[in-house]
Amino acid sequence: MSKPPHTHPDRRPAPGTTAAPTTTDLAPAPATASPRAARPAPPVLALTHATVLLTPHSRPLPDHTLLLTDGRITATGPSSQLKPPPHARVVDLTGKYVVPGLTESHIHTLGDEALTAPLFPLTGITSVREMWGQPFHHAWRRRISSGTLLGPRFVIASPILDGPPSIWADDLGLPVLEVADAQAARAAVRKVHREGADFVKVYSRLSPEAYYAIADEAKRLRIPFAGHCPDILPMSRAATSGQRSIEHLHAMLLATSSREDEIRRALAEVRIDPTDPSSLSRYGSWFRQVHPLEWQATLSYDKSRARRLFDTLAENGTYVTPTLLVHHSLERIADLPTSSPDWKYLPAWAVASWPAIWEAMTGSRTPEDTARIRRIYEHRLILVSEMHRAGVRLTAGTDTGTGYAVPGFSLHEELRLLSEAGLPAPDVLATATTHPDALLRLPKSRPADLLVLNSDPLHDIRRTRDIHSVVNAGHYLSPADRVRLLADVEKAAAESTPPEEEVLPATATPGCACNAPH
Repeated sequence: MSKPPHTHPDRRPAPGTTAAPTTTDLAPAPATASPRAARPAPPVLALTHATVLLTPHSRPLPDHTLLLTDGRITATGPSSQLKPPPHARVVDLTGKYVVPGLTESHIHTLGDEALTAPLFPLTGITSVREMWGQPFHHAWRRRISSGTLLGPRFVIASPILDGPPSIWADDLGLPVLEVADAQAARAAVRKVHREGADFVKVYSRLSPEAYYAIADEAKRLRIPFAGHCPDILPMSRAATSGQRSIEHLHAMLLATSSREDEIRRALAEVRIDPTDPSSLSRYGSWFRQVHPLEWQATLSYDKSRARRLFDTLAENGTYVTPTLLVHHSLERIADLPTSSPDWKYLPAWAVASWPAIWEAMTGSRTPEDTARIRRIYEHRLILVSEMHRAGVRLTAGTDTGTGYAVPGFSLHEELRLLSEAGLPAPDVLATATTHPDALLRLPKSRPADLLVLNSDPLHDIRRTRDIHSVVNAGHYLSPADRVRLLADVEKAAAESTPPEEEVLPATATPGCACNAPH
């Protein structure tokens, strides 16, 4: 979906904004980070007298102790029975709740490492999936693993693989691999595999021929593929072809319409001008052509057809990342905040650009457009609820990198929106813990990732924001650590200055085609 403005690769990236990709198996190299500016991990850490929730659906274990040895959980038991060894660091968590660390399944990061990388673990997000990888993401991951940078565990996509002409022009300085046929598609998969992508990122304008070649070559090389469902490909075919996850709810809306065949024929007629040098202009053109089809799909929702599709997704183990936050931001503009305490962790110049960007994207809407788009958003919530009831595994992702989204903090808002869609709190928590663990194939033997909360999130999912402390890759970030490190981020944001030049006009906002201006 929408991603933030990018800077040219030979310039300093804009802090707090988004970037692009590059990484073999959805499991990254294990991270054993010793967070910079955090205390070294003791040989044994004892978290005592806490209520422990090992998984979102497990029975809460009151007054329990967790022993971590060299960063890994080695014992769990009632605090009255499990006594820490004399040399352990003991942290009394009486009245606290320990849950798994959270995973953010759809981000786009570009910016100052002093801002972006630390915000994730400091807000309880211990793993992330970067959806448009670039070399610096791999550099960050190496530094996080070596302990010289505080950050989450990264799973990193390839550059986008899209059909020509892509919705993305060359004006952003980001890698897009345009593949027109099966031969080019296979070559692109081999290229990103050699470059170390954790998975192949597929996009909206791929032809069926190119898409199926990507699926076959990815299977041959044993590298997963994930991303958008191409415009003219039935979503059920994406599931049966082995796509690991489908991002956003645009294609889902079209695939659950009784007029899907008619809409697919219309989508095949959508054209992007290959001579247009502006990604924003291409985006606008694409969405102006697609928006009426979305409205038709909303009016022609077929519940039985939807259930058949959801059954196919569930049976094939295809995950869906709804990214409700960015849908909400672009489709419920009357609800956009005018301020937030979270914004102080991003540069003021970046935050100040958001209203103008949103005005450029949405200011031309008529009252009828606005009413329709609100109904489309409400329909997206219905789709999420129906998918959940049908057993489709959902993962929480925000498309962080867009305006009105702050790294780390945004995931907690996504969880709230999933709750608004009707998911019970344990199921919402699963979208950020057990489900992405399985999707990303995170190693079970990895160092511990834990989130310590002041109150029970199973009573109200909004309590995931009520953070006491965090265990990030086996390292304990105490309340004092969090206060100090967040203050460092705030200071870095306050001292940030804008890039000398902007690649895009101030009103431009590139992003995924499903969330371009309506």
